[in-house]
Amino acid sequence: RATGVDLSPAALARAGANARAAGAAVALAAGDAAALPFADRSFELVVSVTALCFVPSPSAALREMARVLRPGGRLVLGELGAVSLWGAWRRVRGWLGARPWRDAHLWTESSLAALVARAGLEPGAVRGAAYHPPLGLAAAALRPLDPWLGRRTRAGAAFLALEAAKPRHRV
Repeated sequence: RATGVDLSPAALARAGANARAAGAAVALAAGDAAALPFADRSFELVVSVTALCFVPSPSAALREMARVLRPGGRLVLGELGAVSLWGAWRRVRGWLGARPWRDAHLWTESSLAALVARAGLEPGAVRGAAYHPPLGLAAAALRPLDPWLGRRTRAGAAFLALEAAKPRHRV
């Protein structure tokens, strides 16, 4: 079973249409990342893609993800990397007033792992992706190197993927 959460009714409507078109059964719920509408320990797996970049309090949102995760459960985060050409381009766009980049949180491997640890989860492997510049031809030429680079370094990655686990027992 899969459940999707978003604060935006338009995003939920779009997700519902996409799920129906794909023949996927997905429950959708309106909710704030800092106050998820689920009971404690509801899920074995929580996947969050670029949500922490845009919420007002990433730490509150991550605490909620940890709360709804069962002991022994897994968290997979995908977030925008700060130390990349893409990150620099997003920051410049934010400085020039472009929403949503003005208030976006961009992450390093260590800042993301620290956030996860503060939520009581055990950070695991981190991979990077999109090491190419935000330019069409250069991106197309360099994209095949992404898997190789992602296994060796996170520096320069526009996207970071981190896995974490909720401890089975508290000491």
